[in-house]
Amino acid sequence: MQFGMRAKLSLTAISLGCILSSGADWLTDGGNPQRTAWQKDEKILNLENVKNMKLLWKLHLDNEPRQMHSLFPPLIVERVNTPEGVKQIAIDAGVSDNIYAIDVEKGEVLWKKHFVSTWMPPANGGRGGGILCPGGITATPVIAPTSTSGKYTIYAASWDGMLHQLNVADGEDVAAPSKFMPPNGKPYALNLWNNVIYTHTAQGCGGNPNIVYSYDLATKKVGTWGPSGGGMWGRTGPAISADGTMYTGTGDGKFDPENGIYGNGIIGIKQNPETKALELEDYFGPSNAEWLVKRDLDMQVTPAIFNYKGHELMVDAGKECRMYLMDTKSIGGDDHRTPLYRSPLICNEDVNFASAGIWGSLASWEDSKGVRWVLTPIWGPKHSAFKAPIENGVVKYGAIVAFKVEEKSGKWQLAPAWISRDMNRAEPPVIANGVIYAYGNGEDTDQAYADVGLADDASRRIPGSTHAVLYALDAQTGKELWSSGDQITSWNHWSGLSIANGRIYIATFDSNLYCFGLKK
Repeated sequence: MQFGMRAKLSLTAISLGCILSSGADWLTDGGNPQRTAWQKDEKILNLENVKNMKLLWKLHLDNEPRQMHSLFPPLIVERVNTPEGVKQIAIDAGVSDNIYAIDVEKGEVLWKKHFVSTWMPPANGGRGGGILCPGGITATPVIAPTSTSGKYTIYAASWDGMLHQLNVADGEDVAAPSKFMPPNGKPYALNLWNNVIYTHTAQGCGGNPNIVYSYDLATKKVGTWGPSGGGMWGRTGPAISADGTMYTGTGDGKFDPENGIYGNGIIGIKQNPETKALELEDYFGPSNAEWLVKRDLDMQVTPAIFNYKGHELMVDAGKECRMYLMDTKSIGGDDHRTPLYRSPLICNEDVNFASAGIWGSLASWEDSKGVRWVLTPIWGPKHSAFKAPIENGVVKYGAIVAFKVEEKSGKWQLAPAWISRDMNRAEPPVIANGVIYAYGNGEDTDQAYADVGLADDASRRIPGSTHAVLYALDAQTGKELWSSGDQITSWNHWSGLSIANGRIYIATFDSNLYCFGLKK
């Protein structure tokens, strides 16, 4: 979400009941409730000066990693009223139930909040431990302005399932913690729309089913829907459309809607305005969903929603490495299995369930000529049959792939535009002022080995991980404009990028937060 005194009241601002402030903010994972990852208000970094970016600061936070998780993408508020004056503050969540506030001008911690759990994990029971269920905070918080200019509230879900509301300026509670979800689950990034917080869970952590949750801030009522039949583990949580429907991909599970099972598909869930209950609004299943589940090719990606030519469109994808373009009026048509467009295979020619395909989330933006772009990260080599007009070298480990949304004679398609340079496990990009920022996470993603078979274990994967590399790319061509090289000394797992006011942020497994930008 971006807010500006100079800007007209946006749909996002209306939906959140926001008071506008100057500058560019990044108040939610993915930048906005639609999860487009497009920072529209960036005015400092651009195509001409991004080559001059430097490391402004590197800050070590005392967060203890759990399994392969550590820090989540920071949220940025440009103008916060504090006792020491107006400050630009980054809010970063650490998996070990920590929230940090950082003065981005100085690269210093302003305050830290550690949630003391009301729940203690049992010795055994449920699905606990391991890479998939690290415990602790697993959902990026969300921030919203209040009715008082310069005052903002953080909404965060702790390990014990409580919803916390904190003042950005000092970390103090602005409301008593409220019960939101069962403890020891695995929720994903919180989203906020019309005073309602949404999330979903996956992997059956703590013995909890995979469920969609909502928390109505006005009534304090919790809504639930599920189980979906498959874990919902899109990196940036659910995306929300203009009518308040939240969409998310689902993981491994049978696609059998006649019996209320929606695995390996996409679901749309909407709050009943009267009862505050969550209800199934729409759903989609790929035509080969039955094949996908047999090969562990989840549809686990957070969608991106955008307006184009009078339509509200949505893109989503999965580990198979296809893109789907849909209209939110009916994401799968009359049979719930027919999207507007289904791309050919982009990658994953070897049908690898762990180290190839599309993971995490997507991105979308519109250029000054009105061209609508869609971006996806890929892991592994591109498919031998997939071509783009511009290819920036051989792709071995991963890349960013860009498409143009086109509508011709009533037919929609995603036309390949460019493929970036090679990146070691390319992660979801963000877009600002004609520049694409993306990174290779450097993570060892193998889960199966010749000597032992399936062994998705941190003790094997951590030693094999290297370091992340951040890139700036020309949004029209994918050409590399800048690289962090070896400046980032560790890797990350299930984190992401944030950008606002001339600074881009990336966190790593060793609990360091890096800030790159232009030196004054």
